[in-house]
Amino acid sequence: MTKHSKAYVDAAKQFDPERLHAPSEAFELVKGTAKKKFDETVDVAFRLGVDPRKADQMIRGTVSLPNGTGKTSRVLVFAAGDAAREAEAAGADFVGTDDLIKRIEGGFLDFDVTIATPDLMAQVGKLGRSLGPRGLMPNPKTGTVTNDVGKVVGEFKAGKVEYRTDRYGNVHVPVGKVSFDARALLENYHAVLDEILRAKPAASKGKYVQSSVASTTMGPGVKLDPAYTKIDEPAKGATN
Repeated sequence: MTKHSKAYVDAAKQFDPERLHAPSEAFELVKGTAKKKFDETVDVAFRLGVDPRKADQMIRGTVSLPNGTGKTSRVLVFAAGDAAREAEAAGADFVGTDDLIKRIEGGFLDFDVTIATPDLMAQVGKLGRSLGPRGLMPNPKTGTVTNDVGKVVGEFKAGKVEYRTDRYGNVHVPVGKVSFDARALLENYHAVLDEILRAKPAASKGKYVQSSVASTTMGPGVKLDPAYTKIDEPAKGATN
């Protein structure tokens, strides 16, 4: 059984942990229960009605948060020539080819997003054991295998984030920081929810969004009511 800190326990007493909350209320609670001295990340975890063992029910993609994440992503780009110069001009933190491959093979993983031009994927593919488990392998589904590296670097620097189902059918996505006002968190959440709903696999049957929970880095989870699918819209029944 997980032992929580006194601050966590005190925060959890401020609301009913079993009640479904309207998203606008939930993010007010999340902000109100944050007690840490640092600017905690606010994360939303979705439990989806998919079978992650089946390839046609795995979802993976990207979504641009209208208010950003509150953090500037560190972007690494595998590119050469003009594409490398384009990536550098767009603000990429690390750009290279063989030199970067050797650094990663040596244990370097101090970055958040990996982008590669298609011609280098044969070489980058060798890093699967290092990048794959951390969700850092470039993938066409997320737009991170591209010749338009400048545009993609700019998008991730501006607040685009990746999402993917884990082996239990969950999707975890950051939607901002505690320092954001509740409305900004709400807008980011709905951008993510819209994308999750859009990406629903045809093979998924029954209730799709089974549950969702918002929490800070160190705080308790606040359950979100999936019936609220639009900002400022009254609940109209469960999301299927």
